[in-house]
Amino acid sequence: MKTYLIKNATVVNENTKGIKDILIKDGLIAKIGNDISDHQATVIDAQGLYLLPGMIDDQVHFREPGLTHKADIFTESMAAVAGGITSFMEMPNTVSNTLSQELLADKYAIANEMSLANYSFFMGASNDNLAEVLKTDPKNVCGIKVFMGSSTGNMLVDNQTVLENLFKESQMLIATHCEDEKTIRHNLAAYKEKYGEEITIDMHPKIRSEEACYLSSSMAVALAKKHQTRLHILHISTAKEIELFENNTPLKDKKITAEACIHHLWFSDEDYAKKGNNIKWNPAVKTKADRDAILKAVLNGNIDVIATDHAPHTIEEKAQSYLLAPAGGPLVQHAMPALFEMYHQGKISLEKIAEKTAHNVAICFDIEKRGFIREGYWADIILVDLNDEFKVTKLNTLYKCGWSPFEGDTFKSSITHTFVSGNLAYQRGKFMTNLTGKRLTFER
Repeated sequence: MKTYLIKNATVVNENTKGIKDILIKDGLIAKIGNDISDHQATVIDAQGLYLLPGMIDDQVHFREPGLTHKADIFTESMAAVAGGITSFMEMPNTVSNTLSQELLADKYAIANEMSLANYSFFMGASNDNLAEVLKTDPKNVCGIKVFMGSSTGNMLVDNQTVLENLFKESQMLIATHCEDEKTIRHNLAAYKEKYGEEITIDMHPKIRSEEACYLSSSMAVALAKKHQTRLHILHISTAKEIELFENNTPLKDKKITAEACIHHLWFSDEDYAKKGNNIKWNPAVKTKADRDAILKAVLNGNIDVIATDHAPHTIEEKAQSYLLAPAGGPLVQHAMPALFEMYHQGKISLEKIAEKTAHNVAICFDIEKRGFIREGYWADIILVDLNDEFKVTKLNTLYKCGWSPFEGDTFKSSITHTFVSGNLAYQRGKFMTNLTGKRLTFER
């Protein structure tokens, strides 16, 4: 592996900010200091640039296998690396659903050959695969994913006995999608009765309502407390849910943690008129008040991490009527630039971005030697130019689906370099596609 010496970067790490040199050898951060020299190193002068740990995205849908007309591990990991994401954790609702150890192993094999970023994959739970779920090795798999709301194929877990047993018997982290299916079906039936097939996107947050989210999230929290389960609730979308989480316990000691996604921090229901189905997500983007409360919860520690829930669909799929258009959108290339834009707007500090996108994810999932700029840790590092403006267009979007919900937006900051496990995977629009990331391991 090449040795790199990054000189004069403003390092943002562990709630500090200062100019440092970083020496990278054998994939690891070998030395952090000032006036470092190494005659064998490739030198990168980072004066004027900011150096942060790369984002660890704990929720993506890269669509491989089975849905590769939308995305695949190679294309989406490339977009992720360009966007400053150095590691991802991918969800099991591919085709076939990842409900067996053999199918889980297949995904790891693909990533080993094709992923530019570091990777891990969730094992999926269903109403009838508990024995298979419990075979999952906590040291090399990020967690168990439970859909407590509508999902793909056989992945809705709505059997109370199964849920009880899963929360009781699992020895590893359970990540949940929380929306109450009964409430959603009731709301949808009421809207169909009133509007027939003419339901429009602005009704989405009323169908997939605050009540549906809270009922499911509160049930997950109750189960976790009852069985002392390590629970991580994904994509909080309502102010009401925030009351379920506390912020006076150190993160390393929390049994119940929560995630916010970039779209719930950026968009509100007022954007449906312009963006339409392109911002149709489950859970739904809701009100400005919800959006502002989620950001406040991120800042004060009720919500622990920021993720993307990257879930691409084709333009043609999204162009269908509300009832037919699938939920989800591509985000990995633009999530970090959007967060840096929020920094420019005075909404979040650079230190908090590093904490919520890297440090805390590593702590939540017990990831081994990642998420921090520390000597002896893997060099998962990004360099950012906070004054390199670009406009999001179809031409500069890397997702296989070919579009972005941020199209037309201008961001003031750009990712200039991305190191993945010590390899310079991306530099100012160029990729090292012959180098792949590594499988994440966990200290459990």
